[in-house]
Amino acid sequence: MTRMPDGLAREAVIDVSAIEHNVRHLRAMTGTEVIAVVKADGYGHGAERSARAALAGGADRIAVADIGEALALRVAGIDAPLLAWLHAPGESFVEAAAAGVELGISSLQQLRAAAAAGTADRPVRVHLKVETGLGRNGIAPADYGTVFAEAARFEAQGVIEVIGMFSHLSNTSPAEDRAALSRFTVAQAGAEATGLRPRLRHIAASHAAIDMPDARLNCVRLGIAIYGLSPFADRSSADLGLRPAMTLRAAVAAVRRVPAGQGVSYGYLHRTASESTLALISIGYADGVPRAASAGGPVRIGGRTYRVAGRIAMDQFVVDVGDAQVDVGDEAVLFGDPERGAPSAGEWADAAGTINYEIVTRIGPRVPRRETRS
Repeated sequence: MTRMPDGLAREAVIDVSAIEHNVRHLRAMTGTEVIAVVKADGYGHGAERSARAALAGGADRIAVADIGEALALRVAGIDAPLLAWLHAPGESFVEAAAAGVELGISSLQQLRAAAAAGTADRPVRVHLKVETGLGRNGIAPADYGTVFAEAARFEAQGVIEVIGMFSHLSNTSPAEDRAALSRFTVAQAGAEATGLRPRLRHIAASHAAIDMPDARLNCVRLGIAIYGLSPFADRSSADLGLRPAMTLRAAVAAVRRVPAGQGVSYGYLHRTASESTLALISIGYADGVPRAASAGGPVRIGGRTYRVAGRIAMDQFVVDVGDAQVDVGDEAVLFGDPERGAPSAGEWADAAGTINYEIVTRIGPRVPRRETRS
C-alpha cells in the first residue's frame, strides 16, 4: 500500500518528462512547427514548467490566452517566441510590445492598438486571426479587406510585422472543419492580395493536428495533447502514443467501520449495503474535484479502484471500500496514467458530464504541484 508523506493532504504530481515526450511525439507526427499552448496555468500543470518542458521537447513557440499570462512567463525567464491572442476591450499593447510578445489580432481596433505600440526600431509581431465559422473572436469576413489593407500599410511603415495568420476549428464534423479550412484559404489569398506574406499559418489545435493532416498547414497549436490527454472520445492517450502528465492524489484522512444502512455525506445519496469501511479522502470541490462526479468518480486505493460514495463536499469525499484494509495516510489516486493503473481524467470527465480538459484545468491553487521526471 502506497502511503502519502506525513503532513501532505493532497497534491498534483506533474511529470515534465511526459510533456517533453508528448511534444516530441506530436512534432514528429505532424511534421510542422509546433506552438505549445500553456494558457490557464498550463491547463493546471503550471505554465512555466509546462513551457520549459514543451520547449525541451521541441516546441518552436509558446502561446497563452492573455497578455498577463505572457508577461508572467517573461518574468519567469521564458524568452522563446510567445503569442497571446485574447485581449480585454481597449487594452494597451505597450507593455507586451516591450516584452517581445507576439499578438493575435482579431479586429481593426486591435490592429491599430498594436501599431500604436510599435516603432520602426521595434515593430510589433502580429498574427491575424480570421473568423472561419466558429462564431467567436477573429476578423469578420466582411472586414477582411479593410483589416488586411491596414495591416499592409502599418507593415510598410515598419511598426508591425505580420508573421502569422490563424483561426480555429469547431471539431463538429470533418465536413464542417474542411469548410472552415476552405474559408481560411480564401482569407489567406485576400491577405496576400494586399501584399502580406505571413510565414506561419495555423488553424489546427490538438484534435485536427492529429486527425486532419491537411489542416496542419505549416504550424499547429497543441494544447490538451501535450499534457498527454486525448482530444477524442473514442481514443485513449495510449492509443495516440501520449503519456498523461498529471497525477492527482490525496491522503486517506480517516477510516470508519459502519453498519449496513449507514448514510454517507450530504443527502445520503449512498447508504451502505452491508457492514462496511468508509475511507475519507482529503480533497473536494474547493480543490477542483467536480461535485457533479458525486457517486461516480473513480479512486484507486491499494491497487483497487472504487467509486466516490455520496456527495463530494468542499474539502473531502468518502469512498466505500467494503472489507478492504485501508489505513489513515494511505494514498488515494483520483487520476493519472491508466498505463500505470491509475484512473484517467477522462473517467472523471465522464462521471461529471464534462471533458478531460476541464478536469485538469480546474485543479485549484490549494493543491500543491510537485514536479517529477519518470
